[in-house]
Amino acid sequence: VQLQASGGGLVQPGGSLRLSCAASGSVFSINHMAWYRQAPEKERELVAWISRFGSTTYGDSVKGRFTISRDVAKNTVYLDMSSLEYEDTAVYYCHADVLLSRSEAKMFWGQGTLVTVSS
Repeated sequence: VQLQASGGGLVQPGGSLRLSCAASGSVFSINHMAWYRQAPEKERELVAWISRFGSTTYGDSVKGRFTISRDVAKNTVYLDMSSLEYEDTAVYYCHADVLLSRSEAKMFWGQGTLVTVSS
């Protein structure tokens, strides 16, 4: 199973960006999906989390600015980011709890996509 993240780039403060992450390979189904980020010299932190049924959780620093969503049929998770701030600069990683079969689950990480907020 691979998680392929895309959509990162350079954006000005106050701007918007959309990240996508698609799971491919031997996916039976996916439980939760999430986005984490890691800024230079900081620990990786949760940005947003979404269950299979659409329940969501957000990190305090992004509440009201970021929206996580998913397309269950496409095994894809999205992160819509708006009102971006310098502090949002980080490598963003997608994460998924994947069912490989009815009885086997495994966690996977994507390769990361860099978001740089700069004027």
